[in-house]
Amino acid sequence: MFYKKYIYKLMTKDSLKKIIIEWQQRIVKLKFVARKIDLDEQLNYVFTGIRRSGKTFMMYQIIKDLLSQRKSIEDILYINFEDERLIEFNYQHFDTLLDCYKELYGDKQPYCFFDEIQNIPHWEKFARRLADSGYRCYLTGSNAEVFSSQIATTLGGRYIIREVQPLSFKEFLDFKQVKIDKNYEYSSAKIKIKRLFNEYFRYGGFPEIIKIKQKREYLSTLFQKVFYSDIIARYSLNNSQLLKLLIKKTAESVNADTSYTRIKNIINASGGKAGVSTISEYYDYLQEAYLIFGISNYRAKFVERESKKKYYFADTGVLNLFLIEQDSKLLENLVFIELKRRYGQDIYFYKERYEVDFYISEQELLFQVSYSISDFDTRKRELKAIQVAAKSLKIAKAIIITYDEEEQIELNDMQVDVIPVWKWMLEAKR
Repeated sequence: MFYKKYIYKLMTKDSLKKIIIEWQQRIVKLKFVARKIDLDEQLNYVFTGIRRSGKTFMMYQIIKDLLSQRKSIEDILYINFEDERLIEFNYQHFDTLLDCYKELYGDKQPYCFFDEIQNIPHWEKFARRLADSGYRCYLTGSNAEVFSSQIATTLGGRYIIREVQPLSFKEFLDFKQVKIDKNYEYSSAKIKIKRLFNEYFRYGGFPEIIKIKQKREYLSTLFQKVFYSDIIARYSLNNSQLLKLLIKKTAESVNADTSYTRIKNIINASGGKAGVSTISEYYDYLQEAYLIFGISNYRAKFVERESKKKYYFADTGVLNLFLIEQDSKLLENLVFIELKRRYGQDIYFYKERYEVDFYISEQELLFQVSYSISDFDTRKRELKAIQVAAKSLKIAKAIIITYDEEEQIELNDMQVDVIPVWKWMLEAKR
């Protein structure tokens, strides 16, 4: 019996050593476009976000930066816990993993990179011990619920959370090797930029999609992976059809505030059957998988802020799977994504008698989104909503994001800038 256990332990170590070395060799050979990243070299990080948003390549980029600082690849311990060879890996093997590294490279502390570490139960205790022992660690995961609760209780003060989103339009152009100079609006580059924006607008910013021809098929496969792996399997849900219906109705309501009761009634009228508590739970699951995000009405009372929200998708390409020629919804969703990238969680909508799509409270910024304001009634409605909200909030400036219209409007004592979305996304934060 002892002999069998001993052989099993040796085989496990040999397998782990092989995996360590294979990943080191692979990373050294990788070539990719770097994204802008601002990290403190003295801190440990957890990268979270929807699947395929670029968390793994963020790790690769950090490793490449270390190698450029004359670090050796032997100083790197990278493990992807979605590697099928690690299917039997459990928390007891973490120490074995460190032993394998030391047997390969001597008694030194590596830079630790652990991808999708939440797949291993009790990972957080190991991560805490590494941080307490002075290791520099970088972790990734695709589930907000797991990381938020476990980081708060076990890893608090030891790790910084960074959410990785799909590419911004600027990054998308970088990946397309398109350079933006200060006079691009007056050159032929503008035509190319607008053409590429249409692609970005409809298919989103997942890094891998740039080189894929069958973009809709890729997005559908990605959605199915998030749907079944990160939601259905993780939470042991039995009614996948109900969840799909909820996602579809949420997509169709993406530019409208939605209460649990309203969405329940819509689903029941469509042949589904769900109660308010189930709808609430399902929305939590969708947000924990980073598939959707909710924002509240700045003017609402606390209870209504939590139960009645506007929901947006993490990527317009995924949203577009559920829509047919509804560009106004895609536009508003895209503006939300960019605002979230720029301002984090400080995003609301404003609604009393009139509604303004987005309000950034700390910056005192109002954003209205309208595909076009060339129609007189549309223009009148959008400006009236801005005027009412600005007066209530004591704001003297607002922005209207359109698809391709631009002007400046003097509205009584305030200025309203009308900006095409593609141009706004290339500008500095404002």
